[in-house]
Formats: sequence, C-alpha cells, structure tokens
Amino acid sequence: MNKTPYEVLGVSKTATEDEIKAAYRKLAKKHHPDLNPDDKKAEDKFKDISAAHGFLSDKKKREAYDRGEIDADGKPKGPGNSQTSDQGNRQYYRDFAGGPGGERYYSSANNINPEDLDGIFGSMFGGKKSGTSFEDLFQQQQSADVHYRLNIEFMETALGAKKQVVMPDGKNLKIAIPEGVNEGQKLRLKGQGKKMKDGRQGDAYVEIHIAPHKLFARKLNDIFSEVPIGINEAILGDTIEVETIHGSVNVKIPKSTDSGKRFRLKGKGIKGGNHYVDVKIVIPNEVDEDLEKALKNWAEKHDYNPRKEKRKENA
Repeated sequence: MNKTPYEVLGVSKTATEDEIKAAYRKLAKKHHPDLNPDDKKAEDKFKDISAAHGFLSDKKKREAYDRGEIDADGKPKGPGNSQTSDQGNRQYYRDFAGGPGGERYYSSANNINPEDLDGIFGSMFGGKKSGTSFEDLFQQQQSADVHYRLNIEFMETALGAKKQVVMPDGKNLKIAIPEGVNEGQKLRLKGQGKKMKDGRQGDAYVEIHIAPHKLFARKLNDIFSEVPIGINEAILGDTIEVETIHGSVNVKIPKSTDSGKRFRLKGKGIKGGNHYVDVKIVIPNEVDEDLEKALKNWAEKHDYNPRKEKRKENA
C-alpha cells in the first residue's frame, strides 16, 4: 500500500506547519542525491519526501485532502470517481517527482518556500536566501557545478603545492593543493563552474587521487619507510642517512640493532607528524673468506641460537 504524504514525512495528520517543515528538512538532508551518489533508493526517497512536503505546504490542498474532498493527486473524490486513494498517491508522486528528461525532480508548482531551501541546502551547498525557485536551485547544484578528478604525486600532498592544470573540458585552472590533503578529498573552487541563467557561477569540485610513493607510506600525518642496513652496521652500530619528506637526516644505529627495529623521527611527518623508520638487515650477495672465517670463529665460541632465545622469552 502506498504511503500518504503524512506517512512519507513521518508526521501525524495533526502536525503543525513547523513540525512538517522540520521533518522535511531532516529527511531531505539525509536522502539528498548529492550525499548518496548512485543510490537509486535514496533518490526516489528524496523525490517522495519533497513531493509530500510540497503538497502539505499548500494549506488549501491539505485541508481539502484531510476532509476527503481530494486525493493526493489533487483530484476530487466522490461519486463517479473510481480512482482510489492509492492510485492517486502513485500519480501524485509521478507528477511531483518527474521532470524534463529526468534531470529535475520537481515542478515549480510545488510552492516550496525559499526559506526552506535555504535552511536545507544553505549549509550543504552555500546557497543564499532569495526568491529562487526550487527548480533553479536544483539546477544550480546539478548543472552549474562541475566535478573533476585530479591525480597528483605523493610529495605534493605531503608538503602542499600549486598546480596549473588543464581539465577535460579544456578549462585551465590554478589549484592550491593544501599540505596534508587526503586521498579522495574534494577541493572546492568557488565560481569555477558553469554560468547560470541569472549570471551566477557554479563551483568546481576537484577530487584528489594520490599516486603511491616508492619510499614512503602514510597514515594520517605520520610517514613510514623502511631502510636497509648491513650486518656490520647492525652489529657494530653506525650513523646512517635516511630520506624524509623534508630532506635527508642522520639517524644513529646503536650496536646490536635487530632487523625490524623502528626509529621515530619526531616532527618529520606531515604538518608536525612523525616519520617512523624500520631497519632491515641485508646480507651481502657475496661473503668473502675474511667475513666467513670471522663468523665461524665467533660461532664456535658462542652457543647462540635466536630460536632458542625466543622460546626462553616466551616460557
């Protein structure tokens, strides 16, 4: 059974105008297509709640509907009218939710109050209070705004950068990449979209996609990398040079450093984050006689077995 306009908004038949308006705003924010891309159910729900609000906001239609004089389609009910209330509801939603080419959800006959639009969409899209019709505002968000995808290098996101790029439509844009921008984050370029009929300009939204780095990985504002060390450096200790996003720094490797040991480089990450370096012991491809002899002599004098030591630790 199709829902009545009251049921769509989740309010009672005795709901006040303010209660209907509040219910509409809450549902519109939740189900707006821009917040639920490629979600057909959310789109249909958004159409229904907007249509229901448009109907109940018309005082005369609401009163006639409550008295049973008209159905949700606005058509008279009575003898000779075989259309049921459910059928009327279905037609009502088609009329209110339909639009030319399927591109617009609403008819200007909805009598939507511009103040309602400002309350719902103002914080979401930067809309301003005006006499603009619902249809025009929707057109602004769906047609005047343009969306791009931009692939950038890891270091450009870590340190920030300024880029001048040519978009697919041939438009040349100057983009400031903020330090620490995240994968999938959208940058809003105000006034860089399409021009509307009333002279206002839409916005451009640039979605950031970050290319992986050969040395660095990132988690929030911290950077992670792995650095190889030789067995001589691991056993005897040494000072090695390590690359960070801010340049190379010297890191002291203590004697008897194990593979996998992690060192923290404070403040060498993104926006004051840290850089964590994991060392990895690498055995030389060729072991000469001197090294082999030294290791044999050491092994003969020391009964060292790392697996046995591990078992002792876990005992």
